[in-house]
Amino acid sequence: MTNTLSDLLERAAGHTVHVVRGITDDQLAGPTPCAEYDVRALVDHLFQVVVNFQLLAAKKDADFSDLPRFVGHGDWRADFGAQARALTEAWAVPGADEGTTGAMDMPAALVGRMALGDLVVHGWDLARATEQPYAPDPLAVTEATTAFSQLAPKARSMGMFGEERPLPGGEAEVSDLDRLLALTGREAGWTRP
Repeated sequence: MTNTLSDLLERAAGHTVHVVRGITDDQLAGPTPCAEYDVRALVDHLFQVVVNFQLLAAKKDADFSDLPRFVGHGDWRADFGAQARALTEAWAVPGADEGTTGAMDMPAALVGRMALGDLVVHGWDLARATEQPYAPDPLAVTEATTAFSQLAPKARSMGMFGEERPLPGGEAEVSDLDRLLALTGREAGWTRP
């Protein structure tokens, strides 16, 4: 298996799509590790990510100003899977990860890895919130951590990341996923209240 950006996105999306498909209707109002989102709002945010980052792959502007409402309309679980596939296909187009993208005016390769990080981290958020198992692709976690390490200062100043958390346990026992979660301000041991 190769490790292009689209391959990494596909592997990360596979795990997150599995979690989204496992969410039951009675879990939609439940809390998540993202205090500002319940499960429904976090799935809607993740829809927003996969749709808008398709546009960014095509070097078009994306609108993140309004949170769309996907959950509760049609077969939203299957629709999420289709949009996640479209995301990986958009980043597989030759040149998608070259140059800069959209009004963000950031390196396209970094922008694509932002989507990767959102899939990995929000996949974990949703799995925790709905008490599902979650073991993301290790290389996707590594790539997301590298990108988010670069973006963390700006993301914190914009309120997108919380303050970095201390790593749980001893340094040797900490997983790469725990490092990524701590970087984004998450408590790796978070459980539903």
